[in-house]
Amino acid sequence: MSNIQELFGSMVFNETVMQARLPKNIFKSLKKTMTLGQRMEIDVANVVATAMKDWAIERGATHFTHWFQPMTGVTAEKHDSFIEPSGDGKALMEFSGKSLVHGESDASSFPSGGLRATFEARGYTIWDTTSYAFVRDGTLYIPTAFCSYSGESLDEKTPLLRSMEALNTQAMRILKLFGNSTARRVIPMVGAEQEYFLVDKAMYHKRTDLVYTGRTLFGARPPKAQEMDDHYYGSIKPRVAAFMKELDQELWKLGVYAKTKHNEAAPSQHELALIYDTTNIATDHNQLTMDMLQNVASRHNLVCLLHEKPFAGVNGSGKHNNWSLATDTGINLLEPGKTPHENAQFILFLVATIKAVDEYADLLRASAATASNDHRLGANEAPPSILSMFLGDELTEILEAIRSDEEYQGKEKDNIEIGVTALPNFTKDTTDRNRTSPFAFTGNKFEFRMPGSSLSIAEPNIVLNTIVAEALRQLADQLEAATDFKKTLAKLLKSNYKKHSRIIFNGNSYAENWLTEAQKRGLSNHTSTVEALAALSQPKAHELYTRHNVFTPCELQSRFEIYLENYCKTINIEAFTFVNMVNKSIIPAVLNYQTELAKLLALKQNSFDTTLETRLLTKIATLSASLAQKLNTLEEILHNKQSSTPQNEANHYSKKVFPAMQGLRETVDELEKIVSKKHWGLPSYGELLHSVI
Repeated sequence: MSNIQELFGSMVFNETVMQARLPKNIFKSLKKTMTLGQRMEIDVANVVATAMKDWAIERGATHFTHWFQPMTGVTAEKHDSFIEPSGDGKALMEFSGKSLVHGESDASSFPSGGLRATFEARGYTIWDTTSYAFVRDGTLYIPTAFCSYSGESLDEKTPLLRSMEALNTQAMRILKLFGNSTARRVIPMVGAEQEYFLVDKAMYHKRTDLVYTGRTLFGARPPKAQEMDDHYYGSIKPRVAAFMKELDQELWKLGVYAKTKHNEAAPSQHELALIYDTTNIATDHNQLTMDMLQNVASRHNLVCLLHEKPFAGVNGSGKHNNWSLATDTGINLLEPGKTPHENAQFILFLVATIKAVDEYADLLRASAATASNDHRLGANEAPPSILSMFLGDELTEILEAIRSDEEYQGKEKDNIEIGVTALPNFTKDTTDRNRTSPFAFTGNKFEFRMPGSSLSIAEPNIVLNTIVAEALRQLADQLEAATDFKKTLAKLLKSNYKKHSRIIFNGNSYAENWLTEAQKRGLSNHTSTVEALAALSQPKAHELYTRHNVFTPCELQSRFEIYLENYCKTINIEAFTFVNMVNKSIIPAVLNYQTELAKLLALKQNSFDTTLETRLLTKIATLSASLAQKLNTLEEILHNKQSSTPQNEANHYSKKVFPAMQGLRETVDELEKIVSKKHWGLPSYGELLHSVI
């Protein structure tokens, strides 16, 4: 199909398809389930299942799968065919309502954080009616939640849906106080920006570290990286353009609103941005996008790297989470309007978000905490690990006027004139886009810039939805009890802004003096994942999540242990991969080069100047001794690990294993600079970063 409108959603069992294929009464009942959470009767499910099966078979499907998001960072699926025996040696194509609504999966090998014993293997998948089914590669995919035999959440989707419901409940209380009688729901909306690297597949397979860990564990700085800023927004290379074209088409078929594509700052780095959707669907679509990025890349003899920092010394990859609130009637609650100082409802939602981020900054920081993102945060392409909010001058001035009981003296927007008469003038925005801020207001939404490129956006949005729900709950409690609504509202806006304004910083978050200033303000600075995750074990977190029914205490504790375990496993895999590569590739390369130099030195002895050979051999000998010592240190640390609590084990990897790896890397990188390419053999940074032509 060449027509994008015909192509878009052609493989999705969306509302248009449902309305065309389902009886009116069945469609009406299904819509109530989708929008209001009404229980679905089995007779309705049977009709929907049959229609869905027939539609999928017409598009080449032979199987169906309950597609879910376990705590692995990727999606999971088990495929069953539609085939059922007919009794006469032939087959029928059947799909029941029961098979549509829920399925059974072996949950024993998925992370559970101690929620169930290994022998308690049964797990359940439950159809998420708010996210459309789709056909891909001959299979009908049914988005589902995933829980244990005893009902605890084992996935990302379930707590995300709970957090959306918590936010809806509290936001609706606020809207009713402002006299809104038309909205039935408030929905958190998200648009995710996805950054990634592309490298040549043949080059990729020559680097064991990329294959096993997604990042290079060593690599000397190339002569040219991103210093010239010529790759950013530059002309897209034909090979990459062909990949991007196919990627867009595949995503459009699945109803994914792929909108923007461009080159990012580092060589071979690119970005794809999706249009806003409900947080639940946006999360599903981002998971689909990551999967499709890798599959389509492979068809072009490329490999897509989603690691936050595949190459040291150049830009890392993030996933900017653009978050806003909308009613089911289409009103953006974070839209300031032309006169935001007169928009009390907007100001209240703004202050609630400020309050939420300040009070639960540690939880928001923890939502972006992974071993891979530790390499990225604080570098020049990512915000620091200190949580702060950027509002821009106009909104800050409005809030400062509220704090000081002064009338806001609004000013007209300036026109930007660039001095070329043939070009039209345009109005200057009231806020800049502060790319150094972790949490920035960008016109009618907040952009959370901390999450890494490989992370599911479910995690930061679970936190964001829940903490804003809590802030709204506290404000609603006081406003509902007020005898004078306007007076109480004014008082609450003033007191809450005054109390939480420390989180607002409109300056350069990369500046050295910001660290000192942040400490004075009492803002936390958790620079490592192990430090950041401690927030999940605090009573404050348990009280928050249980109050809003997002996590049970057991579910929250299990996630704390899963995240720590994932951190340990990540560093462990990296360390053993590094040891393996040093023993099997680096040491042989160094010894072979030493041997060749020694032979040359012996041949030239007493006849020619051997200054160069002697200097090289001396330097290599020194570095080789350092390599042996640092390798031995790392191996001892890895093999002398003592079993302990998850927290202690994570501390071991953070404070001992990782620093030992970094020390070993320094020596390997120095050796790469002097060992001949013939002996080194492994693709260099320069070759990897410039391999896609």
